Amino acid sequence: MNTPTLVYDIRQSRYLNITGRCTLRCTFCPKHHGCTEVHQYQLKLNAQPKPDDIIPLLGDLADFKEYVFCGYGEPTLNLPTLLAVAREIKSRGGRVRINTDGLGNLVHRRNILPQLTDCVDALSVSLNAQNEALYQQHCQPKLAGSWQAVNEFIRLAPQYIAKVEVSAIEGLEGVDIEACRHIVNAAGCKFKHRKLNIVG
Repeated sequence: MNTPTLVYDIRQSRYLNITGRCTLRCTFCPKHHGCTEVHQYQLKLNAQPKPDDIIPLLGDLADFKEYVFCGYGEPTLNLPTLLAVAREIKSRGGRVRINTDGLGNLVHRRNILPQLTDCVDALSVSLNAQNEALYQQHCQPKLAGSWQAVNEFIRLAPQYIAKVEVSAIEGLEGVDIEACRHIVNAAGCKFKHRKLNIVG
């Protein structure tokens, strides 16, 4: 097997791969179709990285527009590493974004957003459906109440994080992009229109 990648670069961003675990089993996720690579980077992990595994790999912050927690799994499932690394980046004057499924509060059984407010500049949240039935169909959540939880998360997030984008993917059966946009705008977030099979 190829050596796992803990950090990888796309355009002017450095991506941080801090967990292989996930709260969803999305039908459109490449890893469920035998692919563990993004842009030629091997992202499958054998263990949960610690802060000391990631921090030495940050590089020169001046070289990157932002640092993005996004890899093979859901970053908030390795919250201690996420927080420690994000705070280190902010202490050096860098910019931090998290790509998330918005289920961190459900998993941790508390509101984690107050912990993110001082070390995260932006959130990119995946919604991917305009109703619970389609969310269940396409995202296949492992936890009960996930649809309600992600909607509550996007309503709360703008109170804590300056920039919150919420996405839906064009090309998923039954998904109404404009209905998703309406949900996102009503929550006070910015909508991001993505297209199926285009990553990064």
